[in-house]
Amino acid sequence: MKTRTSVLVAALFMASLNLRPGITSVSPILDTLSHQLHMNSVVASLLTSIPVFCMGIFSPIIVRYASRFGMERVIAASMVLLAIATLLRWFTHSTGYLLLTTVLIGLGISAVGPLLAGFVRHHFPRHMSSMIGLYSAALVIGAAAASGLTVPIQSEFGSWQLALSFWAIFAIVAIPFWFAAVLHPSATHHHESAVQNAPLPWTSGHAWLITALFGLMGFLFFVFTAWLPPVVQTMGYNAAFAGVVSTVFTLVQIPMSSIISMLTRRHPDRRPWLMLCSLSELVGLLLFVFTPVNPIVAALFLGVGAGGLFTLTLLLPIDATETASEASSWSAMVQSVGYVIGALGPIVIGSIHDAAHSYAPAFVLLIILIVVMLGIEWMVGRRPRPNIRHTLQDAK
Repeated sequence: MKTRTSVLVAALFMASLNLRPGITSVSPILDTLSHQLHMNSVVASLLTSIPVFCMGIFSPIIVRYASRFGMERVIAASMVLLAIATLLRWFTHSTGYLLLTTVLIGLGISAVGPLLAGFVRHHFPRHMSSMIGLYSAALVIGAAAASGLTVPIQSEFGSWQLALSFWAIFAIVAIPFWFAAVLHPSATHHHESAVQNAPLPWTSGHAWLITALFGLMGFLFFVFTAWLPPVVQTMGYNAAFAGVVSTVFTLVQIPMSSIISMLTRRHPDRRPWLMLCSLSELVGLLLFVFTPVNPIVAALFLGVGAGGLFTLTLLLPIDATETASEASSWSAMVQSVGYVIGALGPIVIGSIHDAAHSYAPAFVLLIILIVVMLGIEWMVGRRPRPNIRHTLQDAK
């Protein structure tokens, strides 16, 4: 039993590692890509936005396939697709080819997010908060590794194509774990009974509030992911330092996943944690706009807020549901619409920069969006229902 559980935990961790490197490996070398492939800011932003659009558009479809073939099988297939798509970046020779690999990577990661929510609820019903914390931490580790090491890999080997394709390593390592998960004795039962294609909660006002919050959180997160290094470079710093700032923004999210999981177990009311995380992002933005503070300090505040918000918004659909199929369906709706909203972030900021030749108007927009988020968090983050809150407590 311990061995089986270890395999499932390892599979969850490895799948989560793969959710961001295809996106975060691009931003540190975005200036290089733009120069060599002759891309303007809007086209360059598509390298971040396309995978997020895929995550939004295909999430509901993926949930239906999971009801037919099983969550474990669909996630295993996604790992194979991610490995192939990322390796194909080694042969990039044009903007169109790079965008094609970006679409394939988006298809690969679009399955994993909503299905992992159901996977956690089914396999770890008494440890959901901890497993979501592990999921969030692994996601951030993968994002930080790709953000921080892509430039050194490019410098060492003299090839940005190799630097981008290197991140297939995570998917290659994950594949054996997920094929083991497919062969897990509970996988067949999971397919037959736990995944029953529950309808998406389109008529639920609470689901729409969670979706709006997730969308705004994603809008901000993917703006920071795509444009933080270029913004730092416009302040007079070099590309290496900009990469460090981006890595700090990402790395600080790792302990936040564990801290938020611990705090929500002790104090299940989501509102104070949601609002504190949003205020942390607001402080980070204000430091960038109105002070000469070192960008690393501002990135710390941004990372604390982003890391906490991601973990909390992952928990909200699980709070509102009682079965694996409902958790997957709510997560599919939240992530479908939410990621489409999030995908607009890099494009909107790129368009504003092209029009104004400055990031200042973009920062004003981001500050306004955080104020809107605070209002939504007050409405959406109330204490979970008692029967739901009980399941969020770890087994003693």
